[in-house]
Amino acid sequence: MASVSTYLNFYRNTEEAFNFYKSVFKTEFQGQIIRIGDVPPQDGMQAFPEEDKDLIMHIMLPILGGHQLMGTDAPESMGFKLNFGNNMHINLEPDTRAETERIFNALSEGGQVTMELADMFWGDYFGSFIDKFGVHWMINCAEKNS
Repeated sequence: MASVSTYLNFYRNTEEAFNFYKSVFKTEFQGQIIRIGDVPPQDGMQAFPEEDKDLIMHIMLPILGGHQLMGTDAPESMGFKLNFGNNMHINLEPDTRAETERIFNALSEGGQVTMELADMFWGDYFGSFIDKFGVHWMINCAEKNS
């Protein structure tokens, strides 16, 4: 079955970020957490530096509605030049306002709220923020205020 996921690159704190996301979404990691040190040596490839071997190569966490959040550490020793920017948001659409508020408050803690949760002109309850790891999030709930 076809699916869509969001893949996030972090400098050296993927494990910290994903443990935080796991606590917010109350789900469990799917599959094996693969570390850079788990990758077998490849012909023509330099060995990974010792300080990078415990970093995350791949991690996967279900969040809402079958969506998978995936991630990796992206150290410069592997040729990455990581820049978080505003070109990507993860959009969540919880079923209830209560769940919307719970997720919004938990994920935005320690980050920067860019738009407080509010009823919008299109009829939904919406807010946005940048979490403490630099990831941009939008939360939109269609449930009407009673």
